[in-house]
Amino acid sequence: MAVRPRTTTADPAAEAPEMSRGTTLLFAAACGTAVSNVYFAQPLLATLGRDFAIGEGAVGAVVTLTQVGYGLGLFLLVPLGDLLDRRRLIVTQLLLLATALVAVATAVTAPILLAALAAVGLLAVVTQALVAFAASLARPERRGRVVGQVTSGVVVGILLARTVSGTLADLAGWRSVYLTSAVLTLVIALALLRALPRYDRPRDTMSYARLLSSTLALFARERLFRVRALLALLVFAAFSTLWSCVALPLSAPPLSLSETAIGSFGLVAAAGALAAAPAGRLHDRGRAQWTTGVALALLVVSWLPLAFTRESLWALVAGAVVLDLAVQAVHVTSQSMIYTLRPEAGSRLIGGYMIFYSAGSAIGALASTSVYAIAGWTAVCVLGAAISLSAVVLWACTARDRKGGTRISN
Repeated sequence: MAVRPRTTTADPAAEAPEMSRGTTLLFAAACGTAVSNVYFAQPLLATLGRDFAIGEGAVGAVVTLTQVGYGLGLFLLVPLGDLLDRRRLIVTQLLLLATALVAVATAVTAPILLAALAAVGLLAVVTQALVAFAASLARPERRGRVVGQVTSGVVVGILLARTVSGTLADLAGWRSVYLTSAVLTLVIALALLRALPRYDRPRDTMSYARLLSSTLALFARERLFRVRALLALLVFAAFSTLWSCVALPLSAPPLSLSETAIGSFGLVAAAGALAAAPAGRLHDRGRAQWTTGVALALLVVSWLPLAFTRESLWALVAGAVVLDLAVQAVHVTSQSMIYTLRPEAGSRLIGGYMIFYSAGSAIGALASTSVYAIAGWTAVCVLGAAISLSAVVLWACTARDRKGGTRISN
């Protein structure tokens, strides 16, 4: 069996069953498949803007509304993993997600498109339900490594989404992207229904209203949670500043790249997934703060080559790889650290943390496309570098604060 319950102890973390490599890979694949739906629109912005008469300065709303839906789902749906049977919850969300994807593919007006994309974001938080489930099934001494491996699937899904989206759009139109994803989501739902571990520790008996309020209480009570949530907001604002806007200069003269070519940059940037598992191992060895500091420094540096994107696509490749490596290292380290705070509230902690991830992604998307419309690509890179530097300052101010993380990460 993939999951073997261990002897029960007083420590909830120690009660987690062992997790086989095959089960870990399944979690990673399911996470990548689900989260990719949030990012399919990014290389399609120019096309969607033309088809639905959305102006260049406002087209970032396509990404922003998806992220807003994602943020709502993180608060309203992910905490349910601490209350309900996670296996049923995950499969149900995937079935509803497939329905929302069909709605996007068949949209005929901008309001319908935007509403359907918001629903896709709301339901795609099944990714975080899977991450929390994986963390609960991992042994405490291997939790960082397991979270890193599962998050690698998330990274690959995020970045390959652009390649798949651009290629399918060129071959069969942008609607085929969402129809294909709906079918794949149904297949994944059936696979998970058969393969997800039936073992799960007893769920909390609190009411739904109390469950949501407890998420807010955890944020108010745990300083490490707050610090890492703010870091998530900043690093993913920087991430979204690049990936939500880069299609605009790449599709404009003199580059005038096709959607397939634009999406292909996700293949190169998928190297960011390489940082996920090593970052988890460094957390398990007590090097979480060191890993965060190095990664944030690289995040700032990445904007220098990115500023030369219009002169050299190799500069874009170099900058994107460094940026993605940095973002994923911080992300895996943060998730591993906050889960350790209260394993019995793992879904609420990860869901609450990811609300800030979503907020940062939405802010980065809207700000970058607005800045691009006003001042061009160089100004977008200045914006990204400023956001990244803010994250360095936050880390520097809290790295030695025992309540801010040193005590937890030792």
